[in-house]
Amino acid sequence: MKIILLSVGKINDAAYCNLINAYAKKIVHYIPFEMEIVPDIKNTKNLSEKDQRIFEGNQIRKTLQPNDYIVLLDEKGKQFSSPEFARFIEKKGLMGLKRLVFVVGGPYGFSEEVYGRANEKVSLSKMTFTHEMVRLVFIEQLYRAMTILNNEPYHHE
Repeated sequence: MKIILLSVGKINDAAYCNLINAYAKKIVHYIPFEMEIVPDIKNTKNLSEKDQRIFEGNQIRKTLQPNDYIVLLDEKGKQFSSPEFARFIEKKGLMGLKRLVFVVGGPYGFSEEVYGRANEKVSLSKMTFTHEMVRLVFIEQLYRAMTILNNEPYHHE
C-alpha cells in the first residue's frame, strides 16, 4: 500500500517545509509515501467560497485514481488517539489497498463532489489549524503510527 498526502496549495514557509520533508524521509523507511500538491487558485477575489471549493474539488478529483481509498482530513471526521490511528493505518493495509490518499482541502473545505468521493473522514482535532499545521501534524502522526506498528520507542504510553 502506498500512502499519499494530497494537499491544496504549496507551503511558502521554509520552516514548515523542512519539518514536513524531514518526516516524509523517515516515513518512506516504513511504507511507500509521497506528497502531491493541487495548485492554489489564482485571483480568487471574484470567486465565491462555493466556487473556490468547486474549482479545488475538480482539481483534487483529477489527481485521484479510480481505486483510491480517500480519507478527508476534515473537522467533522473521526478522531483517534495515536495508537488508534496506527491501527487504522494497519487495517487499511490489510484491506489490500493500492493507494490510501489523505486529502487536505483548501481554506473553505471540500466541495460536495469531493465529500461524495471520500470513503472516510478523519479529524486531527476539534481545533482549527492552518493548512501548514495540518500537514505537519498529520505527517508527524503518520510517522508516529509507523513507529507504533513497528514497536519502536518513539511513542510513549
